[in-house]
This record gives sequence, structure tokens and C-alpha cells, in this order.
Amino acid sequence: MTPDLKNKVILITGASRGIGRAVALASIKAGAEVVITGRTIGALEELDDEIKAFGGKATIVELDMSDYAAMPRLAAAIHGRWGRLDGLLANAAMLGPLTPLSHLDDKVWDNTISVNLTAQWHLIRAMEPLLIVAPAGRAVLVSSGVANAIAPFWGPYAISKAGLEAMGRVWAGETEKTNLRINMINPGGTATGMRASAFPGEDPALLPQPADISPAFLTLLGPDCSDHGKCFNAREMLGL
Repeated sequence: MTPDLKNKVILITGASRGIGRAVALASIKAGAEVVITGRTIGALEELDDEIKAFGGKATIVELDMSDYAAMPRLAAAIHGRWGRLDGLLANAAMLGPLTPLSHLDDKVWDNTISVNLTAQWHLIRAMEPLLIVAPAGRAVLVSSGVANAIAPFWGPYAISKAGLEAMGRVWAGETEKTNLRINMINPGGTATGMRASAFPGEDPALLPQPADISPAFLTLLGPDCSDHGKCFNAREMLGL
């Protein structure tokens, strides 16, 4: 059952394509107003046009996750306009090249950890006060199956996602006494550009589309979600 997100304000990072885009559209259809971020303004504008076609409202923010100073500026803008944040989907991430750890260029390591882990901490720190003042703040951090697997060649991506899960559990433990509920989600194999980069020989027609798994994300963003500090598998939640 789709949760009622009417009048909810939800921030979705990495919304220009793939899972972030699909969840943004699903949130709009459920009644939410969304703040969508990404590095590609043209793709965000295309998404905004589609949102408007549904009669929904979106605020576009061009955001490079490695620009840490942008997080408190975005939080200040959200506070000034709405005074709260009902939902956060921390979706933006980068894959990086799949190569042995000992072969990695130091810039690749630094950039991947920066975007996938350090930037998420900056995002959490900036948005926590807005989520806590909401009547039922919800945060969802996007993990991966490689976070808890032996994943040769996935190096900084797998390590950063494992760190993200640990950070989510720490954050959940620190907010148990509030109305904020925090969870992590592993989308599983999904037909996205990132998946195609990692598995170029795979037939995307055999995978769920981002829209197919978006209901799992909405469940965790909904005000009725009482789970806290858990990591879910989207495909298992939906029986896919």
C-alpha cells in the first residue's frame, strides 16, 4: 500500500536519473513536494517538467556532493521555506572503476569516499535538525549488496557503503528518543546506469526497473514507518 505523503517535503539527492528519479516521481504521485538534487541541471529540469505534468511541485538544486559547504546552505534554504524536512533519501553516489585495491589511483579513492561517505555525514549533520522538528521525520540511506559481501575489485565503493551502513546505525542509536526514524536500503540489482557500468554484459531487461522498486523506498519514507536502524533489501520487501 502506497503511504500518504500529502504535504510532506522530501529531499532526494542524486535525483536526475535512475532510482532517485523514480522515487521522486513516486513521491509526487503520493502527494509529496520534493527537493531534487543532482549535478546535471538539464536532467533535473526534464524531471521537473514530468513532475509538473502530474500537477506536482519540485525544487531543483544543482549539487555536487563533494561541495560540503553546500549542505548547510541547502539546509538553511529548506528551513527558510518550510521550517522542516519530512523525508531524506540519501541516494547520490559514485561507482568508480572496478579494480584491485593496490591498483587504485589515490584520487579515485579520495573522490569515491568523499561522495559516498564523507558527504553523507555532512548531509546528515545539516539535515538532522530539520528532520527532528518534523512530526514524523524519515531518513533513508541507500546501501548496496557489496557492503556486506566479499567483493573483489569493488574497493572504495563497497567500503564506503559498509561505512554508510555503520553511520546509519550510529545515527539511529543517537536519535532513538526522537520522532525521527532512520533506515538503510539495498536496492538489489536494478536496471540503472551505474549497474550497466558495473555489469556491461548484463541484459537490463532481466532486472527490475527503478520504478519497480520505488514502493519500498516510499514505505520507509512514510510516516507510518516505525522501523529504526535497520537495513532492508528492496526486492525482498516487494517480493521481486
